[in-house]
Amino acid sequence: MSSQHELKVGVDAYLQRIKFVGEVRSTESTLRALHRAHLFTVPFENLDIGLGREIVCDETRILHKIVNEHRGGFCYELNGAFAALLRALGFRVTLLSARVAREDGSYGPEFDHLTLRVDLKEPWLADVGFGECFLEPLRLESRTEQAQSGRIYRLTSMDSGFGMEVMADGKWKREYAFTLQPRELSEFAGMCHYHQTSPESHFTRQRICSMATPEGRVTLSDEKLIETRGASREERLLSGDKEWRARLRERFGVVLPE
Repeated sequence: MSSQHELKVGVDAYLQRIKFVGEVRSTESTLRALHRAHLFTVPFENLDIGLGREIVCDETRILHKIVNEHRGGFCYELNGAFAALLRALGFRVTLLSARVAREDGSYGPEFDHLTLRVDLKEPWLADVGFGECFLEPLRLESRTEQAQSGRIYRLTSMDSGFGMEVMADGKWKREYAFTLQPRELSEFAGMCHYHQTSPESHFTRQRICSMATPEGRVTLSDEKLIETRGASREERLLSGDKEWRARLRERFGVVLPE
């Protein structure tokens, strides 16, 4: 398989990790399929924080963790790895800095979140690292309502960029805002460090592992197992660390060191 950029772990190994089967060309249909495959196989998780393992914005280490160690990660890792895969497959990818919406409607700091622009015949917003979000890339254009999997998303023009919103309970809910200024992975290092060390970060307050499923979502949140299927939601309290590790292995394919 020819590629424009060499992938440190190998393209075939990455595609096998996300269980991708099909033609691989830098097209819209391939981008959609890769995006879905990634979300269904690589969990959003912050488990290294509890293990005392530093999370770094280094492409080689991120790829090794996700592909070779069969782990997930948070946005800097998931979208950093996905960008590397897409580039190796010939896609034009740009890393973008996003500011995550707070409950009061304001936005967090720059580099709070890493998202991706992918340029084909038209530009797309791709994101496999924002937890419960769109399963397929969104057209990078303002005010177009884009429906998928029972939800509606839209991008709104903002100063020098866009806001990404989702329809929730009959009104638009802000998710994050981003500019189109190209970024390097190393520029996210400061906020990556903050999110794994600061008591103000929600990542240091909660142990989470979550992954999309074709029917909904499965999540381990501290000692709870949460499953959603369409409109139904089921929560169960786990009996302890042994069951937590068993569910982590069974539902996410993640095995942590003892």
